[in-house]
Amino acid sequence: MNKAPTVQDFFKAFPDDDACLDYLMKLRHGETLECPKCEKHGKFHRIRRHPAYECAWCGYEIYPMVGTMFHRSHVPLQKWFYAMYLFTTTRHGVPAKEIQRQIGVSYPTAFRMAHKIREYMGTVDGEPPLTGHVEVDETYVGGKRPGKRGRGAAGKSVVFGILERAGGEVFTKVVPDASRKSLVPEITRQVPKGTRISSDEWAPYRVLSALGYEHSVVDHGAKQWAQGDTHVNTLEAFWSMLKRSIRGTHIHVSRQHLPKYLGEFEFRYNLRKRPEQMFSRLLANL
Repeated sequence: MNKAPTVQDFFKAFPDDDACLDYLMKLRHGETLECPKCEKHGKFHRIRRHPAYECAWCGYEIYPMVGTMFHRSHVPLQKWFYAMYLFTTTRHGVPAKEIQRQIGVSYPTAFRMAHKIREYMGTVDGEPPLTGHVEVDETYVGGKRPGKRGRGAAGKSVVFGILERAGGEVFTKVVPDASRKSLVPEITRQVPKGTRISSDEWAPYRVLSALGYEHSVVDHGAKQWAQGDTHVNTLEAFWSMLKRSIRGTHIHVSRQHLPKYLGEFEFRYNLRKRPEQMFSRLLANL
């Protein structure tokens, strides 16, 4: 397994704002291009008075940051790139306070940057179809349960997950509740018919066999955690990692922002065996 780039690697590739802007220009428009105004083909040259490049023939300007999360931001581009780097080289996420300390911006600015990066990570990760043998489960994030029994979730957000076995990917989503109406449509949308699904004994999952899935159940209520290869232990390990990270790194995550955090953790989990690709994939999708 290749290693993630080091801090030295990052600053060697992106020593200043100019290097970051040049990278962004080449990534989005190439070394040479046809001018949208005069239609002549050639190189665009950097303008020093603002972050843009101009056509050598007619002076038409291209702004590489337009259409990205950097557009209209007063934060230097290298600091944006470094914040993205931090998000791809941690297991448990990056709090806004850490971004504030590392790149020297105000806390409100660091908070906004963190959420934009999380949202972007979720977009890059996407929602690939999940096949083979998958696990489905729901969990509760935030707040406190009213009692020890049942699935009550007062003050909590309900998160549903689907995980593909054998080193596959995970999909998560905040749902209104743990009812059949909220859970089953996500399964039929993400998982092809005929796929084998393992779940616990929660009632909404009982319909899966009738919907064309090969459904097997493990009974947690009877203290049964696995029956052969039927279990949801892999997905529960992901839930455990997610909750530990929230408690230890972020302390609390509101329901409003929870989908962004899920997108961030999905991105890192789905590339866990290819850490060297995390940062480069974020850059490549700009």
